Amino acid sequence: MRHNHDDRPDDPGDSAFAFAIPPVQLGVVALVGLAAGALAGLSPARRAARLDVLRAVATR
Repeated sequence: MRHNHDDRPDDPGDSAFAFAIPPVQLGVVALVGLAAGALAGLSPARRAARLDVLRAVATR
């Protein structure tokens, strides 16, 4: 016996793993993560910018 599932509507409730991600909340979380990453990288980047490259490479 063949089962034809083409007559079912595409209902997300059919799947056991159906979920929805609110786009606004996703955008806010992404922006907060981006800002946190940029702030966390400022101090090491400033310190690296002040280093003398040749002296940093020559030092073990």
